[in-house]
Amino acid sequence: MKAKAIATKFVSHEVPDLNHYRNSKVYRLREKINNGENLNREEKNWIAEKVNHNAYFKRAIPLMGYRFGFEDVLKTFLVKQYGDWQEYNAPDKTSLRAMLYGKIDRIVAVSD
Repeated sequence: MKAKAIATKFVSHEVPDLNHYRNSKVYRLREKINNGENLNREEKNWIAEKVNHNAYFKRAIPLMGYRFGFEDVLKTFLVKQYGDWQEYNAPDKTSLRAMLYGKIDRIVAVSD
């Protein structure tokens, strides 16, 4: 299996080199996944939270002009809450439930 790039630049202005962010959590998690290591619960929950609460991407986490993609570990879910359906991306249902507030009527996995 080919390793996924750590991140790609998505802004047109100058930003520090990607190595400048080696100690960031998102960089370490992307590196961990690329090395074939499994994520623990806290890391999966963190990814679900950051992917669903950013204004730039639906399946990636932005950091200082770089896009850290997590398409290979995310699944798409439809969630029914309070009579409305909403689409979310998360590594699994458990991390999705940890991110959401309130009563969840139903969670449906969407096959890609």
